Parts: sequence; C-alpha cells; structure tokens
Amino acid sequence: MRKLINVFFVAAGLMLITNVANAQQKFGHLNTDEIYATMPEAKTAQTALETFAKKLQGDLEKMSQELATKYKAAQDKQKTLSEANKDVVGKELQAAEIELQDLQKRIQDAQTKGNEAVEAKRNELFPPVGQKLSGAVNAVAKEKGLAYVFDISGSQGFNNLLYFDGGEDITAAVKTKLGISATTPAPAAKPGAGAAKPKQ
Repeated sequence: MRKLINVFFVAAGLMLITNVANAQQKFGHLNTDEIYATMPEAKTAQTALETFAKKLQGDLEKMSQELATKYKAAQDKQKTLSEANKDVVGKELQAAEIELQDLQKRIQDAQTKGNEAVEAKRNELFPPVGQKLSGAVNAVAKEKGLAYVFDISGSQGFNNLLYFDGGEDITAAVKTKLGISATTPAPAAKPGAGAAKPKQ
C-alpha cells in the first residue's frame, strides 16, 4: 500500500511539474500569407520579379514568332518544289531545316536560362523580405513572452501546425511591428502566389 501511495505522489508530482512548465510556455500563431499580402517590401519584390519575368517572356515570344514565320516560309518554299527546280529549292529547304532546328534549340536554351534567371532573381529579391518578417516575428514573440509561434498560412499547407485551440494570434502585432496597418484587409491570394514567397 505504501508503494502505491509513493507511486501516486510521484505521478502527481510529475503532472504538477508538467502543468507548471506548460503554464509558463505561451503559444502564438500567425498567418504569413496575410502579412506578405500587405507587406510593402513583399509587394515591391513581387512586382520586380513579375516585371523581370515578363521581359524574358517577351524575348521568348519574339523568338517563337520568328520560328513560326520561318517555318511558314519553308512550307511555302516546299510548295514551289518541282522537277525543274529540285536541286536549287532542295538545297534551300535543307538550309531552312537546319536553321529551324538551330532556332528551336536556341528557344529551348533560352527557356531553360530564363527559368534559372527568374529563380535567381527570386532568391535575390525575397530573402531580405523574409529576414525582415523573421525579425518582426522574433521581436513580437519576445515582447509577448511566447515560447512557440506557429504559421497557419495556407501556402505552407497548414503543415506548421497540427492543432490549435486558442493561443494568441500575433499576425496584427507583427504587421504593426513592420509598420503595416493591422486593419488593412488582405487581398485574395492569386493562384500560384505562394511560389513567390520565401521559405522561412
């Protein structure tokens, strides 16, 4: 019986220690999608990235148009092929085929380089935005005495939080720390907008 009482007191003591530890640890959560949607630096970076990508896309469209024009010219030349001119026109068609293959390869190379350039630009533009947000989150968490802060944003797939009931939503406080009006409504996220957001 005495052992049972000792076990009971040990178990009760452990539960008390756990409850005290849990009472001292405060949890908070925030929605980085909402913050990025209203953060001026994130909007500036996104606009710069879109402008950069649009220019590259314009260059690719010019090359594609050139390919289409040359392909049609080759088709038209093919229609003029006859027994009388087969030597001359045949050589012209062979030269056109080589030129078309070369242009097609240049377009593929430009697409690959363009994708790499856009990714490099994203890596140049967004880390400072992420660092500023991270600094604001750290500052607010320290001010509020939070032990843990979870991100409940959709672009993160809600995978940074398995369950929460209550907790303190510090999204507005982080916005204030960043100088963003806490009451500014977040615009609806564009499809694929999460791709531009830096990983924390």
